[in-house]
Amino acid sequence: MNSASPAGDATVLLTGATGYVGGRLLSRLKDKGLRIRCLVRRLEEFEGQGTERVEFVQGDLLDPGSLRAALEGVEVAYYMVHAMGSGPDFEALDQQAATNFAQAAKVAGVKRIIYLGGLGDESESLSPHLRSRHEVGRLLKDSGSTVLELRASIILGTGSLSFELIRALVERLPIMITPRWVRVEAQPILITDVLAYLVAALDLPQTQSQVFEIGGADRCTYGDLMNAYAKQRGLRRWMIGVPFLTPHLSSLWLGLITPLYARGGRKLIGSIRNPTVVQSDAARTAVPEIEPLGLDAAMAQVLEAEDASVAQTRWCDAVSAGGQHVRQAAPKSGTRFLDQRSLVVAASAHAAFAPIRKIGGTRGWYCGTWLWRVRGFIDLLVGGVGLRRGRRDPDHLRVGEPLDFWRVEALEPDRRLVLRAEMKLPGKAWLEYQVEPEGEGSRIHQTAIFDARGVLGRLYWWAVFPLHAWIFSGMLAGIARRALEEHASAEAARTGS
Repeated sequence: MNSASPAGDATVLLTGATGYVGGRLLSRLKDKGLRIRCLVRRLEEFEGQGTERVEFVQGDLLDPGSLRAALEGVEVAYYMVHAMGSGPDFEALDQQAATNFAQAAKVAGVKRIIYLGGLGDESESLSPHLRSRHEVGRLLKDSGSTVLELRASIILGTGSLSFELIRALVERLPIMITPRWVRVEAQPILITDVLAYLVAALDLPQTQSQVFEIGGADRCTYGDLMNAYAKQRGLRRWMIGVPFLTPHLSSLWLGLITPLYARGGRKLIGSIRNPTVVQSDAARTAVPEIEPLGLDAAMAQVLEAEDASVAQTRWCDAVSAGGQHVRQAAPKSGTRFLDQRSLVVAASAHAAFAPIRKIGGTRGWYCGTWLWRVRGFIDLLVGGVGLRRGRRDPDHLRVGEPLDFWRVEALEPDRRLVLRAEMKLPGKAWLEYQVEPEGEGSRIHQTAIFDARGVLGRLYWWAVFPLHAWIFSGMLAGIARRALEEHASAEAARTGS
């Protein structure tokens, strides 16, 4: 941070650290080595996560008394919250929270507030959502602090609400009856570009409050967004425009098509009637080193990051603490299906991981070996790689090498293995194993992940689901048996018996 920064080595407060943008911003601020204080409502959820440079304090924006201690000694604060998902009275809640925060910031002498709002021309009749976002910016200025308000259009990123809605619609509907709002202009921006602007706002020399409009390099419609997603996924989609489907009617229909995102999505679509495009070049002038990506490049990065996240994410959150098999076979997000199972074995982590790193090749897959061979033969018939590649080494693996019709994507010895499918599929697939100590033994997690492409991908998943249920259960049981054998063999060798 340069000497012109209002924060210096003072504490930076972050609200909304558990939100989509706020959670990612926290990582960026950590990378800068800042002293960070995160305001959270449930402190017990963050027990043990604090460090020398990052602390968590309890507070609620609707409880003015809880904000005094949180803002003490703070010179820069990020305001990253909104109440759109809280119900029909979200505007009143937004205003109350912003008022409370502004008053507390004034008492604490906060020098700068950085706020992420929404794009929209104030000369027009704004939707309730955008009207509320702009009003929050005005209320924050009552603190007397310098308020740098970044107004963004659609944010594209893995897991963002806008991206998930676009993905769900394109994947599930080969033919779409599109209402007027699909032709409303926007300027979508990649999440990494948004984060870059938020971090850069710390060092800007502004002493007066200012609005910065941020967007990607391209102006496009929501229809263009859906076409860009379809192009990246290799899908063909047809859109038939009609004049009579209003945002409200569309929002009700959306609740049936995308039930996972119905609550937030209905409000978001229901509020779409305003173009969200950049009209001022103040942000580009203030931070010329940030060059936001265009639509196609941004969409490609999102899908690439989504694939990479499979190799980084651990799917333990849906596993119970008991010693039984746990299975979830439903979409976790958008079009991604999971089959999750776990089992505790009386074996060390090394012994439990041994059959995992030896999987495939001549040893087979511990269940339904003949079915795996049939699947490999079918794959060859349709132009795939089949099982003929086998393994390079029967006992050891390396990241990047082929394994039958898989490829090793991630490997942590005695802990984790991720395989990416290279057989012909209407989508993308991964198989992940994780081993962790539990009690006197180890818990083995097995997760099959399928990212379905279009309607055909979804039909494929449900068609093979009964077979997968048997095979995946048998695979985990077979790995557990081999783990016990490995453990017994190691104990015998150790004791000399």
